Amino acid sequence: MSEELEQFKKQKEQQIASYPSNKELVEAANQFNVESNKALYSYNFSWMGRPIIAYPQDMIAMQEIIWEVQPDLIIETGIAHGGSIIYYASLLELIGKNGRVLGIDIDIRAHNRALIEGHPMYKRIDMIEGSSIDPHIAEQVYAVAQNYQNIMVCLDSNHTHDHVLQELHLYSKLVSKDSYCVVFDTIVEFLPTDYMPGGRPWNPGDSPHSAVSDFLKTTDHFVVDSSIDNKLLVSVAPSGYLKRIK
Repeated sequence: MSEELEQFKKQKEQQIASYPSNKELVEAANQFNVESNKALYSYNFSWMGRPIIAYPQDMIAMQEIIWEVQPDLIIETGIAHGGSIIYYASLLELIGKNGRVLGIDIDIRAHNRALIEGHPMYKRIDMIEGSSIDPHIAEQVYAVAQNYQNIMVCLDSNHTHDHVLQELHLYSKLVSKDSYCVVFDTIVEFLPTDYMPGGRPWNPGDSPHSAVSDFLKTTDHFVVDSSIDNKLLVSVAPSGYLKRIK
């Protein structure tokens, strides 16, 4: 690595490490996180024609992780409109190996299925319909996973504590060392209970974040990659980027 590039890397690392102590920056990010979630900001984006329902910051973080890890299988619970699985498939396409994406959803609506199956990136995608915590669905996922060596998992379905905790116990076992289990919407823990019109069954104390906290008490195989949190500041997944270290 050239001296100039090494200097740039060190400067970046120092900047990122300094952000948690930058009170004004953290407060601005926290305020944006709350107000943007109330305004349904993440619903405004798409990837290659499909709604992705994600923050651009988290999309960039996922791109960095996928390039670093180079998984041959990405498992995601929660498909919705299909934007995320198409995004991951397109990144695997750019990497150029044989990587695939497996999406699981309790209800893959017919119009979404048709649009996903008609997409150019569908060639790298498989889908299973059913609850991610149903043992029979988990068996199917494990049957697929046994054919792959380098696996990454993303949890983005039902966001209640019990559901996410069950997903973590079921699917964290499939994550390869030095890869990630990414738990989305941990931000729920830090949002007001009425942040979405009509309400949701998940709230502070009953959220992906509380599930992650309980899960980490039961294992020393995963740690929160705080460098990602510090770098993003604006994210729906604070403390949700879990790296497998052993």
